[in-house]
Amino acid sequence: MAIIVRLDVMLARRKMKSKELAARIGISEQNVSMLRQGKVKGVRFETLDRICEALDCMPGDLLDRE
Repeated sequence: MAIIVRLDVMLARRKMKSKELAARIGISEQNVSMLRQGKVKGVRFETLDRICEALDCMPGDLLDRE
């Protein structure tokens, strides 16, 4: 089993680029890219909250379990 990050799907639905998201939530574009690719071992709840606020979604919209 694995946790799948669906950030790229939400970005596409909101027609937002990674660069714009990074600027809105105050993290680097590289960190957003790593999140999109699922190459992170964890994410702070504060960061997850800011992403959800920027994309107007819930944490369950961004994370899935396979």
